[in-house]
Order: sequence, then structure tokens, then C-alpha cells
Amino acid sequence: MNYINLKRYGLSERFEQEAMLYTGLFLARVIEQHRDLYKVVSEQGELFASVSGKMLYSVKYSTEFPAVGDWVMIDRMNENDGKAVIHHLLSRKSLFERKSSGTSGVAQIVASNIDIVFICMSLNSDFNLRRLERYLAIAWDSMATPVIVLTKADICEDLPQKLSEIHDVSVGTDVVMCSSVEENGYQSVMSYISNAKTIAFIGSSGVGKSTLINRLMGKDVLLTNEIRQDDKGRHTTTYRQLLLLPNGGIVIDTPGMRELHLETGNLSKTFEDIECLSQLCRYSDCTHTSEPGCAIQARIEAGELSAERFSNYIKLQREIGYEGLNSRQLEQEKINRMFGSKGEMKQVKKFSKNKKR
Repeated sequence: MNYINLKRYGLSERFEQEAMLYTGLFLARVIEQHRDLYKVVSEQGELFASVSGKMLYSVKYSTEFPAVGDWVMIDRMNENDGKAVIHHLLSRKSLFERKSSGTSGVAQIVASNIDIVFICMSLNSDFNLRRLERYLAIAWDSMATPVIVLTKADICEDLPQKLSEIHDVSVGTDVVMCSSVEENGYQSVMSYISNAKTIAFIGSSGVGKSTLINRLMGKDVLLTNEIRQDDKGRHTTTYRQLLLLPNGGIVIDTPGMRELHLETGNLSKTFEDIECLSQLCRYSDCTHTSEPGCAIQARIEAGELSAERFSNYIKLQREIGYEGLNSRQLEQEKINRMFGSKGEMKQVKKFSKNKKR
């Protein structure tokens, strides 16, 4: 039997050590998700799996279920005796989550254990700075590194203007351009992809994510659709999946998002310019509305800060519900999402330290 080297799928010492906590079980990574059924890859290949009854009963939140990119512990490595059963979910090093659309408002994990988030936005009518700020807020909070990927550069008629607008909101974020028409139009993203690194492609429908991934794969593995006459995209990816790139690296493709509601987000990083300006206001409790000596309103009046950007900053603050939380409370919120609790995080760190002695 040909064994699979899981290091090609991003396995690191961190996950290997945590897996040793569970005897009699085997390590695998989730590569596809179909409602309550998962496809995972183990040392003996790919197989389907479902969560155990104990996990189904014990989880309190939807985010505690496995998602594409997660490392899990399963009870078998082949399907000779039926589907595998997922008994444990290993702690995540990063996760990109949003609030699901509709009335439920529950958190939804888009991808986990990712190193880089490619935020794809086309330079046609999909171009939307306020939506981009939403993506950046979630991406910076995910613990992965965001990169803005501008697609369809070949059909953009006002490229310098759009690049200038992007520069104003892409604080600390790399920006690359690519074109599906040019033969080497995808090369700009290649420098970010390396062996065992996991990349997630995020963006609206029809921005060219599937076309770009097909180029990286060297063959058509994902369905693509041409842009509609109304310049709006169609959904081509219907479920999340993890793909192993032929030249190293791992890609997670996600369905296009028509709406992006924030469950959480790093506004301090996304709106670093605004938060720095707020420190220059005359009053420490300035509301940035009508107070004299407000540095933010002064910049808006001088045309040096977009009023729409500041308005979106306030809107996202209210949407996330982080107003009034101090830095310690914000950190606790993140720990709870990543590890479940401080106790679980300490257990993993303690085990890791003991292994190194």
C-alpha cells in the first residue's frame, strides 16, 4: 500500500503532537464538506466520515463541528468496514468565519488552518471598497495573512483610479493583479504559495476564483461560468473543498458569497488609519461627530479621509458588537473561538512543552 505523506497536506509538528493525546485513533484532514458528511485524507488515502454521536451531542455551537481544513481524529483509515467516524477536532491555528445569511445569524466557518487568505475582487461591477473592508476585517481576525487579488484586470477601463482607491483601504495588505485572459495572468499569486502552506480563496460569485485555481492546478478541476450580461457572477463552486497543488501547497476553494455578515473582525488592523487618527483628537472620549478638535472630522473635511470609509468603520463596530470591550475581553473572545476555552489551550501548550523536554 502506498502511504500518503500528510506533510504535503500541511501537517505540522503542532498537530502531530496534539494527535498523540488520543490513543487508538488516526490523524486526518478534512478536504470536503457536504452537509453532515465529510471527505477526509489519512495516511492510507481519502475516505468519507461523519461525526460521532458523542460529538453530535456535546457540541454547543456550530463552529465546533469540523470544517474544510480542520485536522481530526478518526477511528479507521479505510472504508473496508464502512465510513470513518470523527471523534475529535484538533485545535485550530486559524479560521475564517462569518455570520451566516438569513435569519439564523449563527457563525459559519468558511475555512480553517489556513496560512494565507486570497481576497478576490474583480475590477468590474463587483468592485466594492466597503465589501472589501468587511473581508479584510474577517481575514485579519482569522490569524491568517490576507492578500488582495484583483481579477479581470484586462477589462478594467479606469485601472489607475481603482488602484488608488484600493491603496486607501489596503492598510498593511499586499495587492496583486491577475488576468484570466493572459497566459501567465496567474503568476502574480504564485510567490505566495509554497510547499505545505494552505491558501484559501475567498470572494463573491463570478470573480474568477475557480478559473485562477484551475490555472494553478494546471488543469480544469473546477467548473467555471462566464460572467452574465448584467456583469454579475454566478455560483460555480457549490461546496468547500481542499486541493493539493501539483507544485506544492494546498488550496481551499469556497462558494461565492453574495452577502458577508460579520460574526467577528479585527477592525483595529483593518481601520488602523482611523484608530491612529482618533488618538489625535482633543478629547479622549471624542465621538467624532461634532466635537471641536476632532482629528477624524478634520481629515474628512480636508478630503484626506473618505467619509464613506469612516461611516463603514462605525457600522462594522456596531455589527460586530465589540463596542465597549477592552483589549483583554477581545483576546478572550478570540481564545474561545480558537480553542474553546483557556483551559484547552493551556492543555495543548503544556503537552507541547513536555514533548520538547
